[in-house]
Amino acid sequence: MEQNLSQYKIFYEVAKAGNISKAAKELYISQPAISKAISKLEDSLNVTLFTRSSRGVHMTPEGELLFQHTQAAFHALDLGEQELKRIREFQIGHLRIGVSNTLCKYILLPYLKTFIEQYPHIKITIEGQATAKTISMLEQHTLDVGLVAEPSVHSGLAFIPVMDIQDIFVSTRHYLNNLYLREGNQADLFRCGNIMLLDQSNMTRHHVDEYMKEYGMEPKQLLEVTTMDLLIEFAKIGLGIACVIKELVQKELDTGRLTEIPLANPIRKRTIGFAFQNANQSKALKTFLEFLY
Repeated sequence: MEQNLSQYKIFYEVAKAGNISKAAKELYISQPAISKAISKLEDSLNVTLFTRSSRGVHMTPEGELLFQHTQAAFHALDLGEQELKRIREFQIGHLRIGVSNTLCKYILLPYLKTFIEQYPHIKITIEGQATAKTISMLEQHTLDVGLVAEPSVHSGLAFIPVMDIQDIFVSTRHYLNNLYLREGNQADLFRCGNIMLLDQSNMTRHHVDEYMKEYGMEPKQLLEVTTMDLLIEFAKIGLGIACVIKELVQKELDTGRLTEIPLANPIRKRTIGFAFQNANQSKALKTFLEFLY
C-alpha cells in the first residue's frame, strides 16, 4: 500500500459523512487539509473518488468500490481494538495447547476443568496431534504449551513434570488360557500371541520398539492400532495382547477384566509433563504456568 493510512481514514470519514465540513469536525482537522488529502489520494490512485457540489460530495463508482474495502478494513481495526480492551479489562488471553488424543482425554482434561473455572475468559485452543508434531510446533512458537512425554522434549524446551506412566502388556485371562491350551504352558506369548501396538507414527510405539529390540522380542503376529483407546477396547474383547499405559487400565486390572503380562524386565517408565518455551511467553501462558505451580 503506497498511500498513507491517514489518507484512507480521511477518505473513509468523508464518504460516511457525505460532507467535508462534517468530516473535518469528526477528525479535528481543517477543511483545506481534508481537501488536500483527498486530492493526493485521487492523484496517487489515478481515479476520481468524489464529485463535488454545493450540497456536499458524492462518491463515484470508483469511490464506492474503495469505500467498501476501507469500511471492512476499519471495521476490522475496530474489532481488534475492542478485543485488546477486553483482554485488558478481563485478563483475556489465548492459550494454544498441543497434546495427543490419549493424554488429552486422560490427563489434560482434569487440569483444564479447574483452570477454566478459575480463568473463564482465557480462550483455549487444543491441537490434538502426535507428540512429534507438538514438539515441532513448540519449537516454531506456533504453540504455547504441549503435554508430552519427557524423553521427547528437546533441550531448548522447559518441562514441568506431571506424572510417571508405565507401559505394560495386557490381555484377558480367557485369551491367555486359550493361547496356552493351543501352544502349551511354556509358550512364548510374544511369538505365538497376537501382539497389538500403536502404529509407528506414535512416540509411545518408538519407546516400546526400543524395549522389544533390546530384549529380543520379535512378534510374529502384529496388529497396529491408531489410538490407545482402541488398543484398550481390543484387549478387553480378547483380540490379543496389547501394550497400553497401566494408569489408563488400572480399573480393568483391579476388577480382573484385564490381566497384566509379567515381564522379566519391565518397560522403563516415562514422565509426562508440560513442555514450553521460556522466552516470549504470552500472558495466557504465564497464567497457566502459575496455575500449574
